[in-house]
Amino acid sequence: MFAAIYAAEGSSCEALLAVARDFSPRVETCGPREVALDLSGLTRLFGDAKTIAGELRGTAADRGLRVRIAIAGTRTAARLLVRHRAGITIVEPGDEPAALDDLRIELLEIFDPDEPRTPEPPNPRTTTLRRWGLRTLGDLARLPADDVAARLGQDGVEWQRLARGQDPAPLVPSVPEERFEQALDLEWPIDGLEPLSFVLARLMEPLSAHLERRDRGAAVLHVRLHLVTREVHERSLQLPAPMRDARTLRTLALLDLESHPPAAAIDRVVVAVDPTPGRVIQFSLLTRPLPSPEQLSTLMARLTALMGEDRCGSAVTVDSWEPGAFEMRRFAPQAGIGDQGSGIKNLGLPISDPRSPIPTVAVRRFRSPVPARVRVDRGIPVRVISDRRGLSGGKVETYAGPWRASGGWWIEDRIKSWERDEWDVTLSDGATYRVFRERDTDAWFIEGVVD
Repeated sequence: MFAAIYAAEGSSCEALLAVARDFSPRVETCGPREVALDLSGLTRLFGDAKTIAGELRGTAADRGLRVRIAIAGTRTAARLLVRHRAGITIVEPGDEPAALDDLRIELLEIFDPDEPRTPEPPNPRTTTLRRWGLRTLGDLARLPADDVAARLGQDGVEWQRLARGQDPAPLVPSVPEERFEQALDLEWPIDGLEPLSFVLARLMEPLSAHLERRDRGAAVLHVRLHLVTREVHERSLQLPAPMRDARTLRTLALLDLESHPPAAAIDRVVVAVDPTPGRVIQFSLLTRPLPSPEQLSTLMARLTALMGEDRCGSAVTVDSWEPGAFEMRRFAPQAGIGDQGSGIKNLGLPISDPRSPIPTVAVRRFRSPVPARVRVDRGIPVRVISDRRGLSGGKVETYAGPWRASGGWWIEDRIKSWERDEWDVTLSDGATYRVFRERDTDAWFIEGVVD
């Protein structure tokens, strides 16, 4: 058996769903004010159909809802009857065609996805049936199915089945929105990360168990701290991979709060996550396993708390002609093309072929340019001297340059502008270096060694 509940105008759909779920877990939302529920097996718990209808109506009245209720052997018949009759309507299984025989044919519009919300314009299918002289569902149900299909197509056949009270598809239960959240009201305010660590551990354990039961992982971790000053200190962590380990989540939250501590004592803690499908890991027998996302996230969080947010991450090049220009972005490693398991990323650098007759020249840049003392004769460097171990320096045998470059002069911040003269010099020690002079300070530096 199936029951259909139709609420009065202005009723809340959430409240109507809550009433239906108190009786059956199989509840389908049919509209903003209508639900259908499967009553299979409920007679042993509540009694016959009349008793179940009375219980449904009483529960709805207790929650301030005025409802109509219809119970029938099919979901379609229950929905049609609840739209036609007020109060409680009960039809025994097998009696649906007789109960629907006198219902007006316009009721079939509730199954049309393009059902008009106002009397105008009328439904074109209903208009066609009216021109044929059909007024009730019984008139349509008694027509030969082949003739209906020949004139109205498959849509007409479906309407005829509905007029006979047949269900077009099984009931599809509405899945309730599930929240992955834990909260705790403290008996007295706490201040500091050490007592907060115990509170987070108490909240993360049931949250992790909930994620485990639903085979979900946390994509974003939200921590909301309600302070004694009536303010809310909220932090959100974007996790690199779905994870649900309680210890890892607690560690990440604490390390983030260490860098962004609350301004006052805490009297309420709320932890929530944005769920995502769980992660499936396939290990390889041929390569060494990489660090897990939990270990990598914890390491990056510790480094960020120690060094600062703008000092940890991945160095990426920027759109600039300035040599060595880069910026820091969030560390998110990706497997390279053709090497998905190793985690090695192809940087797109030209790789020389040992069989190629054309030599490849590379510059091994120093991470920080090495200061140097350069003797100049008529604008040309003739000797380079450095105090750096391994860079002996010496007389300039051959040279190439200068290559003058500048940039950033259009930026108001003078520190970001640069202007330099570059030279490639071969010294008496046999090594070739790339040196440059900063034109605004007249200082010389060794940028790298040419191989």
